[in-house]
Amino acid sequence: MSAAVFTAPAATKDVTRMRHALAAAARGLHVVPAGPEVWGWQGRTLGRRAGASWLRVVSVPAEKAGGRLWEGTALADTVLPRAIPRPRLRNLLDWTDGPHSYRAELTELITTPAVTAGSPVLEHDPALPDAWWQELRAATRALAAVPTGREAVRQSWVDRNFRTFLGIDPIRVSDFTTGHADLHWANVTSPTLTILDWEGWGRMPVGYDPGLLHAYSLPVPAVAARVRREFAHVLDTPVGRAGELVALGQLLQACSRGVHPLLAPFVARRAEELTGVPVPL
Repeated sequence: MSAAVFTAPAATKDVTRMRHALAAAARGLHVVPAGPEVWGWQGRTLGRRAGASWLRVVSVPAEKAGGRLWEGTALADTVLPRAIPRPRLRNLLDWTDGPHSYRAELTELITTPAVTAGSPVLEHDPALPDAWWQELRAATRALAAVPTGREAVRQSWVDRNFRTFLGIDPIRVSDFTTGHADLHWANVTSPTLTILDWEGWGRMPVGYDPGLLHAYSLPVPAVAARVRREFAHVLDTPVGRAGELVALGQLLQACSRGVHPLLAPFVARRAEELTGVPVPL
């Protein structure tokens, strides 16, 4: 249903560069990659199995190395409770080569597959067991209790973008919590739950994470309804609805750039249900 967003870079030179970077990381960390390549968001990351570990390389322009996204995986491994099911970090390697900086992360290999591959959007009902939903709720509760100064979603984004993408005046977010910030179906495994990709976690509006997962579920109404039921204690409150609106606004921004073209009308319709205002097209 949705266009794949976890794909190799469009430019052949960037594909070659990332493959060379993965090979350099493997040499530096003394591992041997094997198996298929797994590309991340629009080719920004590249990963492969390396024995009993997973090797992933992140690339950014050299002037943007460091900061919240750069350190997120390592910091999550250090400060988040083990009750939150996630891969353990085993080693790191940083280097710069010309205009690009790289971070290689060697993590525990998770053999349980993600619910979706190639796109974060749900297309079929994965028939998740009740225990899976219980684990997800427990993980979000444990994460919410973690104090952090990391800002995953800022009020400044709301102020700049609400009129453009939601057609309403910016709201003032009053309640924040700690969350994953990229909770979608390619970042959770099944039938047992592991939550993947912790680079962006931090403080966000209450309701943002479940609102985002709900939005990515909208093409499968039964699963969207299950998300709403499991997180009704958050999403059915004024502060939860505010956080869901922020998540919808950020998704509409991504859709305006050509990402998730077939999800866009679902997200727009949900936003209009909450605001009573047609979203700008």
